[in-house]
Amino acid sequence: MTDLELLEELKTIDTPTITNVVATYPGEEFCLEIYNPWTENWYTNNSLSCWYPELGPMAGYAVTCTYGLPDPTFKALSLMEVLEAMDALGKPSIFCFQQKFPAEIADKVGLSGGNMTSAMRACGAIGAVSNGPSRDIHEIRPMNFQYLTRGICAGHGQQEVHAVQVPVSISGMDVAPGEIIHLDENGAVKFPANRLEEVVTNAKALLAKEEDRVGRLLKANGLAEVKSIMSGHQYVAEPQK
Repeated sequence: MTDLELLEELKTIDTPTITNVVATYPGEEFCLEIYNPWTENWYTNNSLSCWYPELGPMAGYAVTCTYGLPDPTFKALSLMEVLEAMDALGKPSIFCFQQKFPAEIADKVGLSGGNMTSAMRACGAIGAVSNGPSRDIHEIRPMNFQYLTRGICAGHGQQEVHAVQVPVSISGMDVAPGEIIHLDENGAVKFPANRLEEVVTNAKALLAKEEDRVGRLLKANGLAEVKSIMSGHQYVAEPQK
């Protein structure tokens, strides 16, 4: 399968299953153990909300950016540099933008509204993840463009792009340009692009295994049957000494 076909396959898989394969269950059959699950920042925390859960899972290459207040000592970058990065990178892409604003205004910066989103969509982006708010939720809804943000607000003041295609940290997830971002209503997870085929293969195998287990659990009658079905699962395995 091509990388584009693999990214399409990821759209049929929920984000918690991807985290299970990437790192959540070290030692389990289909877990790739790409990161230490607790000490490395590879998925988002509970501070983000999903705007359009009905769109389902999405996956793409990370295009990164940082925003902050204007700095008279720095020649400002603009959205054009972001769009050029999107156009140059593999498609589809996910816009990962870290907002670096003072605490007193951080909750009032409604970035990436309808104009930005329509421009990014034209350059291959299908979603965005940010540690701050955005706006124009009504205008973006028909665009089939997903957002995971820390809230929504109506306006903003003057702001500027400070860097494009640099490592960013967004609500517990550290992202490097070009990594794969998978997201849905549960949050977002990242993993290296060169592990794409492994992640898809293992995720599909894990889904098949868990669908079989859950199907049997739904038909189980009593604790004895549950124990038999769950035998060997982390939930019932003996703690390691």
